[in-house]
Amino acid sequence: MSLLKETATQDVALPPLLPRARRLFKHPALMHYNRLAATVIAVNLVVLALALPDRVSPELASRAALVNFALAILIRRQRLINLLFRLATAAPVTWPLRVRWTLAKVYHFGGLHVGGALSGTLWFGAFVGLATAQGAPTDVLVLAYALVALFVCIVVMTLPRLRAKHHNRFELVHRFGGWLSLVLLWALTLVQIGHTGVSPFASPEFWVLCVLTVAIAAPWTRLRRVPVDIKRPSSHVAIARFTHGRKPFAGSSTAISRSPLLEWHSFANIPAPGERGFRLTISRAGDWTGRFIDDMPDHVWVKGITTAGVANIEVLFRKVVYVATGSGIGPCLPHLLAQEVPALLVWSTRAPRETFGDELVDEILAVQPDARIWDTAEHGRPDLVGLAYAAYRDFGAEAVICISNKKLTWRVVHGLERRGIPSYGAIWDS
Repeated sequence: MSLLKETATQDVALPPLLPRARRLFKHPALMHYNRLAATVIAVNLVVLALALPDRVSPELASRAALVNFALAILIRRQRLINLLFRLATAAPVTWPLRVRWTLAKVYHFGGLHVGGALSGTLWFGAFVGLATAQGAPTDVLVLAYALVALFVCIVVMTLPRLRAKHHNRFELVHRFGGWLSLVLLWALTLVQIGHTGVSPFASPEFWVLCVLTVAIAAPWTRLRRVPVDIKRPSSHVAIARFTHGRKPFAGSSTAISRSPLLEWHSFANIPAPGERGFRLTISRAGDWTGRFIDDMPDHVWVKGITTAGVANIEVLFRKVVYVATGSGIGPCLPHLLAQEVPALLVWSTRAPRETFGDELVDEILAVQPDARIWDTAEHGRPDLVGLAYAAYRDFGAEAVICISNKKLTWRVVHGLERRGIPSYGAIWDS
């Protein structure tokens, strides 16, 4: 293994920061995720401004709400996510780096979900207020107010502090609240159509709800319980091997569960060339993963289809550097094995062979003989920004992809982006 002991004692001279004006747009508050959310809200404000001269009607408010909810729901569908990645990564590496730099931010699509959900909630609140003022039928108002209360609960649980502190509750409220919202929207729409006396098939709302219902139900039609073979190289890591279905594409992820109605956890698929099936690397990072490692199941639940992840943007660049800490090696490994794009690995982890086992480490070194592996048990915690930049400079890479915990990912990504280096990492929005 190539331990960076020398680098540990030497400061890496980082390039200068970008000019203040350009650096401003690299601030986390202005990342593409937030820009997309702001764009959706801005479009809704334009619609509102155009409607104000003629007064906003309850019908306009309800339809605007439904359109925004449709955006929020559909943008999270697995097939659409894969399509977005396919379109964004179709650009050749001959295109200007600045264009490819922006296209690679495709994984920030969750901003559209946030913008649509917030805008839809506000439009629906306006609909309820207008319908109340105009004396709408009691059954319409009862359903509308129930929906408002439900939407408020869902939005409140998405607040960053509450979501981080009560993630399991957030997930349950989001899932069951979302399903109940769909049922109540169906009831409200059919009641409103009943009061007009027109055919449901002549209502745009009816068809939009049909599409949303199919989109929400589709992943659950693929729900199945599958066998899993688990090896535990250490008390910190479990490597789960699956042989069901088709081999997933490199960089995709699979959601698994032991209680399909309660919680789901996504992990990067690690398909190996010439081998059947795929693996998931699961490290001890919370209650669920801890229980999984200590009490290894022989079957788990899966649903939906495999979905593209952040590392799939590698094909937009001639060379990339992968920076991983601990089990972050999982999402990197399938790309390193596929060798589709020249890459250099920087991996910071505690006692790699003792933690992940000789088999996995040898597999990494077979395709990455020059990998820069930092043993934190021997050398302590490294300066990941410095290590990432040194690898980027020495390898002549065009981009850095970081797979780590939230704090370190943001430190590396924003530390490099502020210096004009294309950098990418998870944004924890799902």
